[in-house]
Amino acid sequence: MKVTDNSEDMAGYGSYSFSESVPVRYSCGVLVIGAGPSGIAAAVSAARAGQTVVLCERYAFAGGMLTLGQISPILGSVCPGTFADEFIGLLREEDGGCPEYRTRNGREIPADRETAKRVTDRLIHSEKNITFLGSTAFVSVMKRGEHVCGGIFSSQSGLFGVESKITVDCTGDGCAAAAAGAEYSVGRESDGGIQPMSLEFTLTGVDESRAITAWGGSDPVKIPSGPYAGMEYRELCKAKNREGELPRNVTIVRLHGGTRPGERSVNATQTNGRDPLDPESLTGAGSDLIPQIAACHDFLRKYIPGFENSVIKSSSDAIGVRESRRIHGIDAVTDEDVGTGRARPDAAVHSAWFLIDIHNPAGGGQAEGFAHEAKPYDIPYGALVPAGVPDMLVAGRCISGTHRAHASYRVMVICMATGEAAGAAAALCAASGRQPSELPPEELRALLRKRGVEM
Repeated sequence: MKVTDNSEDMAGYGSYSFSESVPVRYSCGVLVIGAGPSGIAAAVSAARAGQTVVLCERYAFAGGMLTLGQISPILGSVCPGTFADEFIGLLREEDGGCPEYRTRNGREIPADRETAKRVTDRLIHSEKNITFLGSTAFVSVMKRGEHVCGGIFSSQSGLFGVESKITVDCTGDGCAAAAAGAEYSVGRESDGGIQPMSLEFTLTGVDESRAITAWGGSDPVKIPSGPYAGMEYRELCKAKNREGELPRNVTIVRLHGGTRPGERSVNATQTNGRDPLDPESLTGAGSDLIPQIAACHDFLRKYIPGFENSVIKSSSDAIGVRESRRIHGIDAVTDEDVGTGRARPDAAVHSAWFLIDIHNPAGGGQAEGFAHEAKPYDIPYGALVPAGVPDMLVAGRCISGTHRAHASYRVMVICMATGEAAGAAAALCAASGRQPSELPPEELRALLRKRGVEM
């Protein structure tokens, strides 16, 4: 390795340039970077279309926010027949239960992180042409001229390359597309404010004969007994926030039903003003959030019937980032699309739906007072194709769209659907030598329909 000191050229601590011959250890038709919900879907989709796939993940195992992030329930909906239906079916088969709840959020599917680990591992290894590389952190893309030809990764034994015909960025943060030169936006258009980050946790030992669930700040559920009987739960949360018993920006402690009686998945902790793309800021977010778990649990044990003897079963191993880069594509999902339920003849994902759920970038609760209704809308294929970056697709929450539209399509079922579409498109392009921008959307749609997706 050759290292050059450029300290005199730069302000602050200076900089170093280095060059190294990086061995290419793998070659494949489709490289998928990131093994969260969208990345798993993309890898399986591309493999089922006949391509050799390398799936790289920075953590030791797959699942992303579903496993490491302990996000539960699975939210969002798309048309029938997608990979998400298969995944949820396998969760139920593995778990022997996996109940379903209906709220203003739509269908809520609670997910046990350990069950999800087994299902993701089973899906990945059931496809013989997928090579899964865990504990493999993305470093940069490989290029020949302007063309992306794979990625460089870091492992315990050093740097190595993966050569590919098509690369799919499923990092959530759009890391690979940004490294390849794609333009992107972060945050709301008015001031760059981004939705807060969180750590979710699970309680057990909840007394189901007395306890409540509460899916959000507009849920009018009332406290059934005790000193606050008859009071709306959301109003008690706000009162205890004002009194300082809940953390500063925690104005609602969401209580989702678990996979087993006596469990609740708690979505409450919140840190504002942190940058998920900056390591120091992201580390600070963890320091902000960890003590909030105990504070929220103390509130529940003290004031909410049925939670007196509850205990914290587990908490997230990864910070829940709702929003970072949105890669600029050759098309995009707009506010109007989500608000009016726009149908698209070039749809890669049909009938996507979730609330316009903008967690307040500047405080507690919702940015617009409450989560707004959306109408089932289509996600155009062009939203998965970074503008001006050959040989690459994106999937998951980093696809092309507005801040407000992103607040709807960022949830797991929709992310899986974008991953499935991106994986299928990548396979078609790799097989034919075409660029993603050259692929007719109808060809992708035909493949998805052949699989049973009701486009």
